[in-house]
Amino acid sequence: MIVIMKILAVGDVVGRRSIEYLSKTLRRTAASLGADLVVVNGENASEIHGLCKADAQALLDAGADLITLGNHAFGSRDLYGFLDDNTDVVIRPANYPAACPGVGCTLRRVNGLRVLCMNLSGTAFMEQLDNPFVAADRLLEREKGEYDIALLDFHGEATSEKLAMGFHLDGRVQIVFGTHTHVPTADTRILPAGTGYVTDLGMTGPTNGILGTDAEAVLYKMRTRMPVRFTVADGPIEAQAVLFTLEDTKPHRCVKVERVTF
Repeated sequence: MIVIMKILAVGDVVGRRSIEYLSKTLRRTAASLGADLVVVNGENASEIHGLCKADAQALLDAGADLITLGNHAFGSRDLYGFLDDNTDVVIRPANYPAACPGVGCTLRRVNGLRVLCMNLSGTAFMEQLDNPFVAADRLLEREKGEYDIALLDFHGEATSEKLAMGFHLDGRVQIVFGTHTHVPTADTRILPAGTGYVTDLGMTGPTNGILGTDAEAVLYKMRTRMPVRFTVADGPIEAQAVLFTLEDTKPHRCVKVERVTF
């Protein structure tokens, strides 16, 4: 079989230091892997809670072809207009109300193929948004005939909900990857009907903190239950990602799912 596309999905970016790290490493890494499309979750990129316009542009300049978001999608009002004006390069979960800024999916043309990129938020232990399974079905029905390949960033807390989404979409989309927990899971796999899957990509952030956050601040909060301002941890940064390889089958299938750390 002939490889038709490689898609690199990069875990939640934590803080501006991590954006700077990607600006030095992402393009080189993507090129070395032969990635044709780079998807980066950016919802924590502006100092943990949200993404501002300048940082969104910095991620794109660093080599992201598409930015996905999550439960902090609207953490920065500065981003609202950017979401509306740049629907081809940044999307937010589609199961937020339609009145919210931005869109929940976009079409990208890659290697002559139409790639439907979708973003949804889980609802288990998360904000009670529209049912993500119903929303996924609705997106696929609405875009029917308009795409050749489809992928989903499912931003959720519960591993069971993420895996359920993988099976729900197995054979109907090529890729389902989870974000949000900042912890990379060891379950890269091809589901029975050919969908490439991983429960969580992990994060791009400092390895010395707690999920990229300064450990002392988190420990103070957990010990005292008192409010505290979380800040990005110091120390070395690591990017955790997954590379999905698609081959020219009919319909197109994901044939390899590989963890990448850089």
